[in-house]
Amino acid sequence: MNNLLVMKFGGTSVGSAERIRAAAAITAEQQRRRPVAIVVSAMSKVTDLLLEALRRAEAGDKAGVESDIEKLRKRHVETCCELLPEPERAPTLEGIAGLLSEFERIASGICLLGEAPPRSRDEAVAIGERLSTLLLVAWLNSQGTPAEVVNAAQAIVTDAVFGNATPLMEPTREKARALLLPMLEAGVLPVVTGFNGATADGRPTTLGRGGSDFSASILAAVLDASELWIWTDVDGIMTADPRLVPDCAVLDEVTYREAAELAYNGAKVLHPRTLAPLIEKQIPVWSKNSFAPEKPGTKIVPRIAASEGARAVTSMASVALVSIEPANSVLNGAQVMGRALDGLGRANVEVLAMSSSSYRQSFCFLVRESELAAAMESLEGSLALELEHGYLRPIEVDEEVGLLAVVGEGMRGTPGLAGRIFTAISRENVNIIAIAQGSNELTISIVVRRDGLEKAVRAVHAETHMGLR
Repeated sequence: MNNLLVMKFGGTSVGSAERIRAAAAITAEQQRRRPVAIVVSAMSKVTDLLLEALRRAEAGDKAGVESDIEKLRKRHVETCCELLPEPERAPTLEGIAGLLSEFERIASGICLLGEAPPRSRDEAVAIGERLSTLLLVAWLNSQGTPAEVVNAAQAIVTDAVFGNATPLMEPTREKARALLLPMLEAGVLPVVTGFNGATADGRPTTLGRGGSDFSASILAAVLDASELWIWTDVDGIMTADPRLVPDCAVLDEVTYREAAELAYNGAKVLHPRTLAPLIEKQIPVWSKNSFAPEKPGTKIVPRIAASEGARAVTSMASVALVSIEPANSVLNGAQVMGRALDGLGRANVEVLAMSSSSYRQSFCFLVRESELAAAMESLEGSLALELEHGYLRPIEVDEEVGLLAVVGEGMRGTPGLAGRIFTAISRENVNIIAIAQGSNELTISIVVRRDGLEKAVRAVHAETHMGLR
């Protein structure tokens, strides 16, 4: 399939009847020029509502579950009625009712069990994407663009890590091409659910919160697409969060590595794993604003000819700093660190930054607050012997911290840049708690007190003149 364009629409880009019409218009315009496949998120806030309903189900709150399902029903039925004239609504309304009945069945089972098995949770939360694709396909067909709903569980094959699955690319390539290429060749637009997949034996999985970007990049890679466009509600990848830095600028181009680092360290434009499937085939990605499609957006490419200094600064507030210190210098710190990291890896906890000392071989690392409980359970299990016998001091946790990350391919070998960054932060009377930098000098990660995070971000942005290039 030559010149295939894969596009992904985020939750705000399909969050209402008006936004669904806009997404459909963008899609139809591109389809007149070349083959197109699209991936769709759940309507904005719907995944949160589904998760809330599952939490209520675990607590046995049947009335609360019913209330949340009624909110879901009301929103999707009202959107359907706003989109479609009455004679055309019946099949879509029937589809909405069927999907909500499916969710209700799963929630009822969870109520009985008193807990949500990971497989059931994955099957339940993917219903948000199935609802939004149903609405978008109904509107596209009503406007003369032949389209068909595709549940990604039929196309994307993953491992069995429920809640944060990893795609198996070769089986996915076989299934996705067998399913989607005949549609594309027949001029039918595949509208694929984002975020979900299934194991080789058909058990539903999800790709992690925000995984619709990842779904789109997986499909772009296995279908040998020429480009991937990701539609959000911002103009592209910016030099900083505009809520913190009003004078930030949109970057025309960033490299795969810069975009991945920014996403990993808190930038909301992309899911952190999005770019991995695209790098080998060097498929370019555009980050665009569906609310202002005339704006060019940011192009993500393998490399940029000339790049100087820092390109962008991003931040995360919902993090925790975990510190581990041997009680004396006899304990082998490297072994302790290795076991700690192995345990965190098995618990599927991501380490955002890490720093260590030399003599006592103490070390600290940063994790997301949402993963702190899993991290502590893992560490207390992996290091139980040392903690019980006092070889390690009690593990310390500081939740009043924040992370800022300064990213740029051009930082490598730039004399004095790190010093300027640290000085700019200190001028704001913000104390630096920990620093981490990889050997490639692509990112400098800095941990500060949470109440000084915003000041630190603005100071670094101003010092490095990011918005002026």
